[in-house]
Amino acid sequence: MAGHSDCLAHLEPADRAVYLASLHPGADIDHRGTTLGRALVDELLGAVRDPESRRPILGHARFEEAVFPDGAFFHEAEFSSDAHFRAARFQGFAGFRKTCFAAAADFADACFEGESSFVQARFEGQALFHKARFHGEAEFLSARFHDVAWMGGARFGTVQFDGAGFADDADFNGVRFSSETGFNSAEFEGRAAFSGARFECGVSFGWARFAMTPVLGPLVSPQTISLRNAVFDGPVIIEAAASGLDCGRTRWASTATLRLRHADLDLTDAVCEYPVTVAARATPFAAGRSDPLPEDGLPGDPGVRLVSVNGVDAAHLMLHDIDLSACRFAGAVHLDQLRVDGWCTFAVPPPGTRRPWSARKVLAEEHHWRARAGRTPGRRRGWTKAPDGAPGLRPAAIAALYRQLRKSLEDGRNEPDAADFYYGEMEMRRHDASRTRSERALLTSYWALSGYGLRAARALIWLVAAMTGTLLAMMLWGLPADDPKPLTKGRQVAVGQDMALVTETPDPVNPAGPVTGRLTTERFEKALRVVINSVVFRSSGQELTTAGTYTEMASRLTQPVLLGLAVLAVRNRVKR
Repeated sequence: MAGHSDCLAHLEPADRAVYLASLHPGADIDHRGTTLGRALVDELLGAVRDPESRRPILGHARFEEAVFPDGAFFHEAEFSSDAHFRAARFQGFAGFRKTCFAAAADFADACFEGESSFVQARFEGQALFHKARFHGEAEFLSARFHDVAWMGGARFGTVQFDGAGFADDADFNGVRFSSETGFNSAEFEGRAAFSGARFECGVSFGWARFAMTPVLGPLVSPQTISLRNAVFDGPVIIEAAASGLDCGRTRWASTATLRLRHADLDLTDAVCEYPVTVAARATPFAAGRSDPLPEDGLPGDPGVRLVSVNGVDAAHLMLHDIDLSACRFAGAVHLDQLRVDGWCTFAVPPPGTRRPWSARKVLAEEHHWRARAGRTPGRRRGWTKAPDGAPGLRPAAIAALYRQLRKSLEDGRNEPDAADFYYGEMEMRRHDASRTRSERALLTSYWALSGYGLRAARALIWLVAAMTGTLLAMMLWGLPADDPKPLTKGRQVAVGQDMALVTETPDPVNPAGPVTGRLTTERFEKALRVVINSVVFRSSGQELTTAGTYTEMASRLTQPVLLGLAVLAVRNRVKR
């Protein structure tokens, strides 16, 4: 202590009185390494108390490694400059658990104008920072809270709780963090309550551990909330309205439910040991029974967009009402066991490459491949490019993704969307250069005729075209000039003898003359009867020329197949 060789606790009463009389509101205080009992703290704060506001006002306060055996009561204190409590020890009382009398440190309603440091501080009783205001940077690095930490309603600027340990409950309800915030490597042994907490510049819980937090949130942030490498040992419900939620390498050792709004969710390499449900919340969150939490600064669309499940074992993952249009599924395992329920949307091809009646759902990986593999700018236009660092997949790998997700949708009785993924799988097989030319030619024919049995309009167009071609061929060359009339011939040799009669039908005579002369109403009716009957494999009973006979045989083979493909396509769209 300045002016004395002894600390405040060991000063003679007269010297102590002189020292305290020299203090005034806003005075600098240096009591590093001092043991300060309750009476000394009260005398010290009384000496710097403002007579008008009745609040203790301290200047540059230094309490590094100080010990407060009876607790430190800085209630409503104002620190007009920096406040240092590095490695301070707040012992408090042991007989009054979870009451205000058990507080080891009472900074409720305190105001910190400058930097404040509680690095490696130990709070052996309850720590009260209720409604405290930190205007400067606050550091609680590696601090230890052995009892309840009450932070509710506090206001922080830049604050770091990295490495902090909370052995009991941590109450951050209604706290507002206006600048950078970090809880990296923090340990929450009790409940971590952040109901109504708002993080203006995002927050990082990287490598944090939550032992028994049943509900985390609702949190609000116009920036990204990071849970990267965080561990949740018990069941948890995470509620957040944020522009992003980074759950890369997050580990859920029990069941978890993520209820989100506005967020871009990244689940890269997340570990789901038990069922994890991701759902979009339609209505704003509310803290307790209060009004809905404000969502200022967040996008207008409250929907949730899943960005990536790369490296995730999807066997325990369930998605509900999620936008999957930009989700990267490559690298995930057990996608065939992924549960996709509710209103989940996928990407669609660019408008210039599809018809309104044949739009299909596609994966982001197909968008990336087509944007990269198109031979001309026109073919690449409208397809979304892969983000930086995303691996370029071959068609065979994308086909495998479609196949697994199709199985997942089929198990969920979502046959129409599963049909779209079957289409995508076949498209990737058709473009797979590692397959034989004959197989690719067969797939190309299947695609052109009926869209792999999923495009009824395409099959019907081909059917109409085939029937029209058959009709014209019959009118021009298939029907004879005149219907052959049977002729009966015979000769009687003598009276009384039996007469032998032979009936013969002349061969059909090919039509001759100008082409326009063959396009008559009569010939149209006959040709139409032949075409319609050929579709259902019935004989028309019409005499035909040689060309007409072969035309009818070909139509009996192709047209029923096209009709069947159209019926199959309709069934795939309406079956359940």
